[in-house]
Amino acid sequence: MSEKRINKIYAIATGSSKNRKLYTPLGALLFFSVTALFIAVPLLIEKAFHIPQFLYLPWNIIVSLPLIAVGMFYTLWSLIEFFKSKGTPVPFNPPPELIVKGPYKYSRNPMVTGLFLQMFGLGILLGSILLTLVFTPLYVMMHYNQLKTLEEPELELRLGDAYKVYKTKVPMFLPWKKI
Repeated sequence: MSEKRINKIYAIATGSSKNRKLYTPLGALLFFSVTALFIAVPLLIEKAFHIPQFLYLPWNIIVSLPLIAVGMFYTLWSLIEFFKSKGTPVPFNPPPELIVKGPYKYSRNPMVTGLFLQMFGLGILLGSILLTLVFTPLYVMMHYNQLKTLEEPELELRLGDAYKVYKTKVPMFLPWKKI
């Protein structure tokens, strides 16, 4: 099943500009919708079951703002590199070549690493134990699985040895943690 999906992503990513432009907003919408659900659902559950905050003012702000700021910086820096390379972060409309500069020197997926930091920070800011300790880790695991089973095999197919070498040298998420 995943080989079929890998080949479909590859066909779109290497296909006509018209198809790439058609699928790009759909891929972005799916990504943002899933992310929004992973943020909203734990907050709704906590509200429905009257689960109290686990961290209050001013500690929630002191702990969360640096995480959110670093996450936003890392995500924006990554996006800038994508757009400079004439591509999008959506796998259907990628840059024409492997990006190995900027934050991509340190992490193969700095954009999602930044997003993980932002979600974790948002959970702390809102005092949401479910967002912080359950849904953000689930989101990270879901992304890890998607990257390992779909995105990385498609990148190997499309970029060949260049990506395989890059993958051996640069960690998946955290610059100091080889995965």
